[in-house]
Amino acid sequence: MKNRRDDEFRAFVRDHRAGLLRTAVLLTAGDRHLAEDLTQTTLTTLYVKWPVYRQARNPAAYVRRCMVNALIDEKRRPWRRERATDEVPEGALDNVYLPYDQIAADLRSEALYAALRDLPPRMRAVLVLRYFHDLSVEETAEALTCSTGTVKSQAKRALDKLRERMSDRLAPDTSGAYGA
Repeated sequence: MKNRRDDEFRAFVRDHRAGLLRTAVLLTAGDRHLAEDLTQTTLTTLYVKWPVYRQARNPAAYVRRCMVNALIDEKRRPWRRERATDEVPEGALDNVYLPYDQIAADLRSEALYAALRDLPPRMRAVLVLRYFHDLSVEETAEALTCSTGTVKSQAKRALDKLRERMSDRLAPDTSGAYGA
């Protein structure tokens, strides 16, 4: 029996790990190391609760809920409350050359990840489930075990905060330092 269970779980990991990792990268606002940890924690939880997963009415929602719970648990850990500074150590960027298009794309990605990082984990989860996984309001509410009104209000607040933060971070340089 356990051998069949292990085979089923291995097949699940083989088929779904990449998608879980993509979701985790978004949930962690681009922190790839934390995303790997989150994916592994989710898979570990899923292995332990494999019989529950197999009988779940909506297995995909069950996995997403495990991942969101793992993220919230991780964010509650004391060492996660430390904050990085916005200042780059002097000399860290010496002799670095990147094409302008790559720099612009990297800045947009980093700005998005930074804006996502500023959101509380639950709000971030609403955005990822609604707009990355394209779940309906009802499906998102079911996955997060909350009301549809909560999903709607969290999504609106999160999008407003993202718009505000993204416009601040991507505002054009008007100081005249680069030409004109």
